[in-house]
Amino acid sequence: MHETERHRIILSAVQDRPMVTVIDLCNMTDASEATIRRDIATLHMQKRLRRVRGGAESVNPPQFVGLAGRPFSVNQAINTKQKQAIARAAVELCNDGDSIIINGGTTTFQMVHPLASRRLQVFTNSFPIAEHLLKHSKNTITLSGGTIYREQNIILSPFENDVTRNVYARRMFMGAHGLGPIGLMESDPLLVQAEQKLIGQADELIVLVDSTKFKNRSSLVLCPLGRIDTVITDEGIPDKAAAMLEAADVTLIVAPSGAAQAEETAS
Repeated sequence: MHETERHRIILSAVQDRPMVTVIDLCNMTDASEATIRRDIATLHMQKRLRRVRGGAESVNPPQFVGLAGRPFSVNQAINTKQKQAIARAAVELCNDGDSIIINGGTTTFQMVHPLASRRLQVFTNSFPIAEHLLKHSKNTITLSGGTIYREQNIILSPFENDVTRNVYARRMFMGAHGLGPIGLMESDPLLVQAEQKLIGQADELIVLVDSTKFKNRSSLVLCPLGRIDTVITDEGIPDKAAAMLEAADVTLIVAPSGAAQAEETAS
């Protein structure tokens, strides 16, 4: 990732919450700690943020606390071909008339294009998914209630008695920060709370993650592997990760995107 792009992500992150750690920024940019520390020092000298022990903070701290993780706009440009292939494979599992839940994320967002020709009952906490399907499809759309978090473009509620309790779906399609032996992982407690409520309203849980997510880790576990019915990913999935899913009796669907072949041809 280019320095200019890293600086944009860092400045966006410090505007979204009171303080961001070096480790958080490494996860957001896939850069080393040394690189992030240099970036923070540069931005500190430019008076665009304040360098603090272990991280950085905004010169003008935000009034509202946001969520941990990369902004939607940044994630949307990463591994796009893989995400599109994964999303197509996910929609192939749906039949007209089905009731489904789709959580917010850039991989699940790619489902909107193949869903344009379908007619389903869609419940989502994603503002861009709902907006796109309302404009470009005949699906019936229900939005969750709560606060809109601009950076991630999702709607979350901290309350137990929200509309989620009244929703039922045959399948839930969701992305995640990471996937490992311990299960699905997320980067923010509010996300975990909201997603766990959604998972409880669906018979089947189908996880959409590109192959890079198998190396991501977090301190927050969303759900164990045993709760996942199906994982859809791309052809870059490590053999160790495939074996892990097989051992946990999780169905694995590999969606060819052509990206890996293109990379080999280019090299």
